[in-house]
Amino acid sequence: MPVLGPDRIGDVIEALRSGEVVAIPTDTVYGLAAMPDDPTAVRRLAELKGRAAEQPVQLLVSGIEVLESHIEDTTALETVRPFWPGALTAVVRTRPGFASEVVTPAGTVGVRQPADDLALTLIEGCGGALAATSANRHDEPPATSVEEVIETFGEDLLVLDGGPRDGGVASTVVDLTVAPPRILRAGPITEEMLGIEEDSDA
Repeated sequence: MPVLGPDRIGDVIEALRSGEVVAIPTDTVYGLAAMPDDPTAVRRLAELKGRAAEQPVQLLVSGIEVLESHIEDTTALETVRPFWPGALTAVVRTRPGFASEVVTPAGTVGVRQPADDLALTLIEGCGGALAATSANRHDEPPATSVEEVIETFGEDLLVLDGGPRDGGVASTVVDLTVAPPRILRAGPITEEMLGIEEDSDA
């Protein structure tokens, strides 16, 4: 598959809608992305990553409005509004039927709005949400350039070229399904900024 620049984003959207897994830039690293309602594509994403199919992947969204009618507790979104787009992944409980291929058996999913215009344009073109995980084999460092994506996955994977990524710290993960919310993974957005305590056992 070719490496396509931002001027070919329409072709990348078409590929995703056709069931392909694509490497895309985010605000920190490159990710592997697929349509969240396509079980074959989501399984392929897990296979490329080298992780168990039942291990949940993240949902990248174009904005909070995508989630408002699909999660049980919309007040939980008030926690993320000040930090989106940005490096905050929120674990929320969904209503039945939403992005069922990436929702855990417990009915939860991790969601994030990346702070990257190219990524957001792509996500919007795919209906507002993409299943995604970092572009690397399981337990290896994520790719921060097109060259690293190709080195890891070969030339058969379609790549949207957004230039080198800064490889910043992974997003903070906060569980909004519990009260009070609990930080599951520390990151750029601290517990002090969120006004909650980090879970030292996570």
